[in-house]
Amino acid sequence: MADALTDVQNSYQVVLPSAARTADATVDLTNYGAKGVVVVVDLTAFVTAASLTVTIQGYDSVSGKTWTILASVAIVAVSTVTLKVYPGLTAAANLTASDVLPLQWRVFADLGNANSHTFSIGASLIE
Repeated sequence: MADALTDVQNSYQVVLPSAARTADATVDLTNYGAKGVVVVVDLTAFVTAASLTVTIQGYDSVSGKTWTILASVAIVAVSTVTLKVYPGLTAAANLTASDVLPLQWRVFADLGNANSHTFSIGASLIE
């Protein structure tokens, strides 16, 4: 499977491949016509007192400003967290947003501190 398919029908993107990280990461993405997205965060290793928060943001290319569409809770244990954005979904705090995915969007991974975290983030764009 390719890393960045542009076929609108339920395409998949590797946002961040699995790796150990000690710094925040931001990945800018372009939506080629999907209404929503499912973002899967797979935290496979971390050290004590570590946390990971993942935020799906919209990006306005005119002003250069971002806005939060959905932010996870602080992930503090090895786990897989699924974040969903799609119009008409029932909103659930820190898990699901009833919203549309804009043309320009990004995923921001906030590590909370410089401790090592091993995780991956994937995104399934939903038409």
